[in-house]
Amino acid sequence: MSIPDEPITDRRKAKGARRRRALLEAAVRVVARDGAAGATHRTVAQEAGLPTTATTYYFDSIDALLTAALTSCMEADSARVRELIEAPPAADGTDRIRGLALFMADQVADRSHLLAEFELCLRAARRPELRDTTSRWTATLADFARLCTDDQLRITLFTHAYDGLLLKALLGDEPTTVADFEAMLRELLPAGQ
Repeated sequence: MSIPDEPITDRRKAKGARRRRALLEAAVRVVARDGAAGATHRTVAQEAGLPTTATTYYFDSIDALLTAALTSCMEADSARVRELIEAPPAADGTDRIRGLALFMADQVADRSHLLAEFELCLRAARRPELRDTTSRWTATLADFARLCTDDQLRITLFTHAYDGLLLKALLGDEPTTVADFEAMLRELLPAGQ
């Protein structure tokens, strides 16, 4: 009895992981362009350049695909904020607030990702079973705020304001700059609080 070579299995797993990732990224682009209602197995597969059967192979339903896309976006954002939390202060004098302002500007610059996140968050508002991901995001923001203050009201204010600042930046005609975000963040989380 022969045992298949391990590299074949690894290549298959790697190919499957790449296809799944391509579908998630395509779902985010479709949702950003057409809204969640525009995301179907066919539109996501076409956006990913894959056959429609790929979406049904990796995801039981379009709802499962959209949920995975929401989770993927939020987890990526949480990981970026966690990096700021865990990073030692920079030698060049920049601090975590400045780092978060830079991240916020990056989020607004990647308009499709941010639009998809807001669209998909609305799904979580309607469906309690999807709220674990958004709750983890809020907890990450609260952990960031605790670097600056132990005032629970300020922490809550910050976690509520953060997404609102991003939404207003998406709606504005003029781009919100890193300096704008930094000034607002410093107002929400003043030093020495």
